[in-house]
Amino acid sequence: MKGNKTTVLTFAEKCKNILASNWQGNLNTIKADAKGSKEEIYTSKVKYFVKKGRPYIWVPEKDLHNVLPARVALTGDVVPLKGEKVKLVAESLRETISSESKVVKESTYAVSGILSSSNLGSTPRSENLRELLDGNEQYTVYRFNLSSCMYIDSNGGTHELDLADVEASKGDPLSPFSSSLLDGINRSELRRRALILFCITYLNKNAKDALMLSVDRKGFDVLGKVLGPVRNDGSREYQWKEFRFAFKEEARDVETVCRQLVEMEEEALKNVSSFSGLG
Repeated sequence: MKGNKTTVLTFAEKCKNILASNWQGNLNTIKADAKGSKEEIYTSKVKYFVKKGRPYIWVPEKDLHNVLPARVALTGDVVPLKGEKVKLVAESLRETISSESKVVKESTYAVSGILSSSNLGSTPRSENLRELLDGNEQYTVYRFNLSSCMYIDSNGGTHELDLADVEASKGDPLSPFSSSLLDGINRSELRRRALILFCITYLNKNAKDALMLSVDRKGFDVLGKVLGPVRNDGSREYQWKEFRFAFKEEARDVETVCRQLVEMEEEALKNVSSFSGLG
């Protein structure tokens, strides 16, 4: 079950998934005038929607970002949309929200059980973006033209990406539901026990606790609490370490993810029973 080139996403794919699974971020813009930048940076939290890999940003009209020039340098250019283009993006957002809601309504008991147990709601991204269409606040919609992209891993390492790779990569179909899946799994003691069992049986790591960090079509990452190396005084302490588990088949939907997790748990339980002589 160890990760390799075929079971781990590229940094570009990971970036796409992070963008697609979230709905808000910090927008930093630099105020400029005829004399050039005055290095006055304004920051606020804004909501966004990704269409065909390109982020579209909804900025409240009262927000100070809107007193800046039409093109604002970030890690790219922010260009305001007008007229019919705004309607097209809004309609695309409405269709996406409807599609995600339909998936949840038609999901099996096992899937709905995990999603509904999340404190974030079944479709947190859609639920939070819906107010952009149905709320009373007025927004200006921007298209974000990417000029650079950097992936920051869990250890703080940075990886600057080729824009061609970012544009060519596709968002994961699980992304809209990943935050609810993770929260629903991690809030359940029984489901976390299954993650501990995975660490023990598949990786031979005697984990004391475990949390699911991320999930994608190729597999999932787990943060396991395992014994660290022997210290000078001969003692050992538990430390959190990241592990990768690969699916036997690519998961194109939430149903497939849950089915494979159940199958992995059943297989792990059989291995434990066989090893203990109880099988």
